[in-house]
Amino acid sequence: MSKIPRCEAIPVPDHAFSLRVDGIERTRWHFAPTYPGPFFYPLLGPSGEPLTRMGHPGAQNHDHHRSVWFAHNKVMGIDFWSMNMPGTIRQHLWYVLEDGDDACGMAVELHWLDGHDPRPLLKQELVAFLRPLDGGEYTLDLQSTFRPTAAELELEMTNFGFFAIRVAKSLSGHFGGGTITGSSGKQGESELFGTPNAWMDYSGPVPVVQDDGSRTDVVEGITCFDHPQNPNHPAKWHVREDGWMGPSVCRDSAILVQRDEPLVLRYLLHVHSGPVEPARTNQLAADWLSWLDYRVVKSSRPHRQFEIERL
Repeated sequence: MSKIPRCEAIPVPDHAFSLRVDGIERTRWHFAPTYPGPFFYPLLGPSGEPLTRMGHPGAQNHDHHRSVWFAHNKVMGIDFWSMNMPGTIRQHLWYVLEDGDDACGMAVELHWLDGHDPRPLLKQELVAFLRPLDGGEYTLDLQSTFRPTAAELELEMTNFGFFAIRVAKSLSGHFGGGTITGSSGKQGESELFGTPNAWMDYSGPVPVVQDDGSRTDVVEGITCFDHPQNPNHPAKWHVREDGWMGPSVCRDSAILVQRDEPLVLRYLLHVHSGPVEPARTNQLAADWLSWLDYRVVKSSRPHRQFEIERL
């Protein structure tokens, strides 16, 4: 019997971590200092094809759209969304990479820098776990703890932040054949933009080239879940037919975050085959509530500095 766990988080060149199942990469976390902020790319579907992309298919001024990423438009008046400087997000350190038969994960600390003060405005502790499902599907569970270095910090009202997904061109409603579906059962940008939904799904055709050179289009998608403990749940979504979606934490009002009471946000991505199935998706949302929260602690085990504790 192999001693190698089924799921692995592996450092790879050029400042990245590869999250793998059965030796096959499902996504990669990029944190090179040449980027304005870290991101996951690609998010591979069960077919092995990318379900996300870098940038907008038809607008060069959206290069800040980086597959799956964290950002916010107005942190104390500083733009951490458009990535045009001075606001940048840097990975300060990684705590732990964790392998296992049921999941692999990572925990890192990100610094939100205003471009003037070397001290960060915000420290973001990100814990991410990838769990395989049947048929090449998987979930990516993302828990972020945002702690200001000052006593308090204002996150101003905006549609943009903290989390967003730019889907592949073929999945988009405008450029491809994709469909947006919300937990409300409604579909399309006009019905879903700015409306409260516990989850949002983007599904559409994915071109797959067979071994004989022929092409087959399969349907795959990504569902993003907003955790009930997040502020202003269910989130109101900034979602577009051109291929992106994001839950808006501060859409209707600002949030004042205290250093002693940090902001905790948790999102789940489900990478799935076929179009979204609401009954199955609602069951996954219910199951997610029983998954334990995470905390990074100093490890008592040899050769380890930190470990991820389930609360």
